[in-house]
Amino acid sequence: MASQLQLLAPDHAHLDAYAAALRTGWSPYTTHDVSAEHLAAIKADADAFLVDLVRMDGVVGQPDGTTRAKLPQIIRWMWDGEFAGAINLRWQPGSNELPPYVSGHVGYTVVPWKRRKGYATEALRMMLDEAKSVGLGSVEITTDPSNIASQAVIKRCGGIHVATCDNPFTGLPKLHYRIDLVS
Repeated sequence: MASQLQLLAPDHAHLDAYAAALRTGWSPYTTHDVSAEHLAAIKADADAFLVDLVRMDGVVGQPDGTTRAKLPQIIRWMWDGEFAGAINLRWQPGSNELPPYVSGHVGYTVVPWKRRKGYATEALRMMLDEAKSVGLGSVEITTDPSNIASQAVIKRCGGIHVATCDNPFTGLPKLHYRIDLVS
């Protein structure tokens, strides 16, 4: 089923489907729920929302309410004929290192009604090609110890568990994986 999956840049043609997913309570962030915030921004000015979503500069809100400089990023919406989720890649140019407030290079989430179809695995595989294209030699991904499905996705894509760290916002443990990218 994952073979029908596409990764699309956020755009007007798919914005209504994205908003419909947000209205169910799904959030593109795994660290905190931004569904209401995104819906309000879309309603206020859909054009500005899309520009802000994909911009490579500016600031991004943190779970503790602070803001930080936005890292360069690539955001893609998962699409199988319907909206299926989101995946993003963030990095610091010229380095594999990330600031301590960034939990990993890649974040992803599939809407609940599209889970268990292999979409997260396929989306991560496709995003690894994007990571190579921006010069990364490896990517770091974190997940909660209780998120067995995400651990399986990361391992299927070549992830190796390298550490267990504390989440800088919650203090709760996070499993830290690395995927080496072969040229």
